Amino acid sequence: MQNNIAFLTSDVSRLLRKRFDVVSRRFGVTGPQWRMLAALRRTPGINQGALAQWLEVEAITAGRMIDRLEKSGMVERRADPNDRRAWRLFLTGAATPLLDELFGCATEVFDEAQQGFAPEERELLLALLERVRANLLEDNAPEKTIAEGVLAHG
Repeated sequence: MQNNIAFLTSDVSRLLRKRFDVVSRRFGVTGPQWRMLAALRRTPGINQGALAQWLEVEAITAGRMIDRLEKSGMVERRADPNDRRAWRLFLTGAATPLLDELFGCATEVFDEAQQGFAPEERELLLALLERVRANLLEDNAPEKTIAEGVLAHG
């Protein structure tokens, strides 16, 4: 079981999330709130539904998290000019210093996780994980690949 890539990556991900949860609480946010703020930094103007999908949570859960972050002054909702039922989400200026501190802590967590790795080993690990991710992207989904093969060999 320990050599199973799915088990190992899931376990590493779980342990990193646990560590991020501990670190984030020192700053008054939860791990999931940190991930939400980080996602909004990467994709300002994303809507709640897309954000929920990206975070792999229900839309109502994302909505509650957004409510709390909005109440704390970290996030603001702006009307979507193309859909009056939708809201676009943006970080406020108050979120920037918090995120800078959190990203500094993330660097420390990653350094701890890769303790004893040579710089070239760190680069190799990232490159290999990028390849695994690329192999698993939806464009490479087995159903699509199998269907294309059946059509080609029909």
